[in-house]
Amino acid sequence: MTSADRWLLPDGIEEVLPPQARRIEQLRRRLLDLLDNCGYDLVIPPALEYLDSLLTGVGKDLDLRTFKVTDQLSGRLMGLSADTTPQVARIDAHSLAPEGISRLSYCRTVFHAKASSLLASRTPTQIGAELYGEAGVGADVEIISLMLTLLESAGVQQVHLDLGHVGVFRALAAKAGISAEQQRELFDLLKLKCATDLEAWAAREIQDAALAEAFALLIRLQGDRQKLDAAISRMAELVPETSAELAHIQQVAEQLAQRFPQTSLYFDLTELRGYNYHTGLVFAAYIPGYGDAIAQGGRYDETGAVFGRARPATGFSADLKVLARFGTYQAEAKQTVVAPNDNDPALWQLIAQLREQGKRVLVPLNDDAIRADLYLKKLDGQWQLVEA
Repeated sequence: MTSADRWLLPDGIEEVLPPQARRIEQLRRRLLDLLDNCGYDLVIPPALEYLDSLLTGVGKDLDLRTFKVTDQLSGRLMGLSADTTPQVARIDAHSLAPEGISRLSYCRTVFHAKASSLLASRTPTQIGAELYGEAGVGADVEIISLMLTLLESAGVQQVHLDLGHVGVFRALAAKAGISAEQQRELFDLLKLKCATDLEAWAAREIQDAALAEAFALLIRLQGDRQKLDAAISRMAELVPETSAELAHIQQVAEQLAQRFPQTSLYFDLTELRGYNYHTGLVFAAYIPGYGDAIAQGGRYDETGAVFGRARPATGFSADLKVLARFGTYQAEAKQTVVAPNDNDPALWQLIAQLREQGKRVLVPLNDDAIRADLYLKKLDGQWQLVEA
């Protein structure tokens, strides 16, 4: 590496400079205060853990995104955290182990060996919340409401909420008894959103006529609430095992529509993101001008089982730096005060008081060019603030 290359950063890894760094930090404090006001207790998981704990129950995708190192003390493989959710699940199940409902929040940098998408950073500042101990509609409504409120607090506008439910697909797959290979083929077709290909696959692979129609109907279970009513009713008729999941997502949507009438609701039952560990309702928030979800989450009831407690669990996360980029929240402006380089005890006491009040007070050094709003000057024997 030449001297000219030493300042280069790896692809997908960025630094944050003033004044954006101050804006992000103030936004972080604002959102953590919001989470605290909503009853979510802050936890700070370690950045580094043993790999078998870090990757438990989250699937292969996270494995590929995890930086791996060897612990010099034990010789065991360790990983830099690529997602906070499994760690918070461990904290709830083992470190805290509460009997009732638990609400936890977090905000920290995670590390990705491989970016999750073309638009994503490899060092996102992940902020989120998790709710444990309740499997009902109320818990899903609470966590999605919290996510939408957090986006609103960050100044994110024109939010479109996408709702899905992996339980519908699981019920169909279980009743049809399809193989792992058939599931992979079906995943690919659902990603393409091609109704013709899906209908052809169902006619070829599924012998039962009602089940074949149900699989073909999956592609039509997307759109706004008005368009979906008939398709949902038909799915429940064809496969009664899906009735509970379909009723669940409809109830959640109805309550969210009442709470957030300005938010566009969209259903997509072909959304199988995180299928390996999500167990129920999944959701994502989108905005115009950004190709990825700006916040997303879902239910993952089984993750805590490997830590000794299988508890109902749901949560969401977002990248704080993306929220700062697309939100309208502006950092609070501070007045800058320039004080003379004087060892007068009265001056230093006044400087301490001004800093305590939230003002930026600087004492210039040699050739120190500082833009000041106010100056501290001694007038009639007293140190006073004077406008620049």
